[in-house]
Amino acid sequence: MPARAVVLSVLLLVSPLLAQSDPPARPNIVLIVADDLGYGETGAQGATDIPTPNIDSIAKSGLRFTNGYVSCPYCAPTRAGMMTGRYQQRFGFEFNPLGVGQKGVPIGLPRTETTLAERLKPLGYATGMFGKWHLGSAPTLRPTNRGFDEFYGFLGGMHPYLPGPVTRDGPIYRENDPVDPPAYLTDALADEAVSFVQRHAEGPFFLYLPFNAGHSPLEATEKYLARFPKIADTRRRTFAAMLSAMDDGIGRVLGALRKADLEEETLVIFLSDNGGSVAENTSVNGPLRGHKIEVYEGGIRVPFMIQWKGTLPEGKTLDFPVSSLDIHPTTLAAAGGEAPEGLDGVNLLPFLLGQSEGVPHEVLCWRMGASRAIRMGDWKLVMLPRGDSELYDLSADIGETEDLSEAHPEQVETLRAAFDEWNSQMIEPRWGNAPGQGGRPRRK
Repeated sequence: MPARAVVLSVLLLVSPLLAQSDPPARPNIVLIVADDLGYGETGAQGATDIPTPNIDSIAKSGLRFTNGYVSCPYCAPTRAGMMTGRYQQRFGFEFNPLGVGQKGVPIGLPRTETTLAERLKPLGYATGMFGKWHLGSAPTLRPTNRGFDEFYGFLGGMHPYLPGPVTRDGPIYRENDPVDPPAYLTDALADEAVSFVQRHAEGPFFLYLPFNAGHSPLEATEKYLARFPKIADTRRRTFAAMLSAMDDGIGRVLGALRKADLEEETLVIFLSDNGGSVAENTSVNGPLRGHKIEVYEGGIRVPFMIQWKGTLPEGKTLDFPVSSLDIHPTTLAAAGGEAPEGLDGVNLLPFLLGQSEGVPHEVLCWRMGASRAIRMGDWKLVMLPRGDSELYDLSADIGETEDLSEAHPEQVETLRAAFDEWNSQMIEPRWGNAPGQGGRPRRK
């Protein structure tokens, strides 16, 4: 067993209080999030038309989850769950932040919730975020007030990639000051991330790099467009260029870790915030059904990879379900922190190191307005806005093509009862709008 794995094994057994006061190993943590990237859009996932060698290298040097899920098929709620390790429905963050808050309460991630950055800072971590926030634009809810020492990026849900007028989602900020937009935003975010690694090479650090690629608008520079002369569809060609730019940027961050001799000292995670938005950006979710906004697999199952050289196995594929909710407790455990009560995510390290049998999750649930789903083992129940339900056996039907609800009514009832039990613990959405469902939910 590698030396670091031995250290980590000891860490998992010692008292959390001892680990918190003097952790024997505190890896750097790099969390990279793509935006609206479909399940089938990287080489590691089987894509052939857009090379993604740097993203693929994370899977080759670590672990790839074939059943990696996010907690929502929509941007901001997934980020809220990922940052807190809790189902976002527990605190009313069910939709993207829209509208005006009630009684002066700003819209965004509530101050009652604790972010991963806020938990890592007391453990001695330098914290930096570069990219898309989407968890609140009020001053009290911005990254620099939610645990991040450094911030470069934007606060809303989308932003142009090329220089131009300030959008409704606001300017690019450095900390809390607007700055002139860069030549190409994806390159600028990678520049900032590389600089952060270089300046904090003595560690430990937490680098959160949520790219907005490949979210709309579809914009790319000629440098990246020139790589895909054979793609005739101009929208697909631009998306390919955007993905290629992000892959380059990820490669530069990984290169900075390598140059600083930090690869074995760094836990790297890559995933998408939800499935591809086929209509907006041409992203491919195959062989899955559905897309962003839907609770079919294409909306919630995403590329999901983790690398920690010298500690985790390399080049291995894992098939048990994992969730973006697991990122919070997993990285916190690696850092020597104590997971608080009330997290829905699971520390994956014992499962990844072969120290725990079974699977991290027997049940996973999704709710975004009237669109709802539950996975229990290989069975998945999809509860549609129009009121009917569909049952699928994902072990035999990854594409959700054969509805088995009439053949297995007992499974439908079992899963529905389990969902109702989970749902009874959640609260109603506090604000926002359910996409595609026509209107604002009732406020609580």
